[in-house]
Amino acid sequence: MTVLEAGMLFSENTPGSLWFSVLAAFVAVNTVMYVALAVAKILPKVHPRDWLPRTYVRAQTRSIYPDRDEAVDASRGRPGAWT
Repeated sequence: MTVLEAGMLFSENTPGSLWFSVLAAFVAVNTVMYVALAVAKILPKVHPRDWLPRTYVRAQTRSIYPDRDEAVDASRGRPGAWT
């Protein structure tokens, strides 16, 4: 009976060698990284900026549809009002 018929591809001392251990560690790390990337793609995107307080809110609206109080100020001609 040959080695291939017995189902053995390596000799008995090959799995215990240094290069085989390095290759096995590389395959293990690579597998864990690909699993982490796959899980990260499945989960919804996280926006950490949404958890922080907003400090960038404008003093006046820049919309083409101004708020009611700003439109009233502009019609009265107050200084600094939207025109």
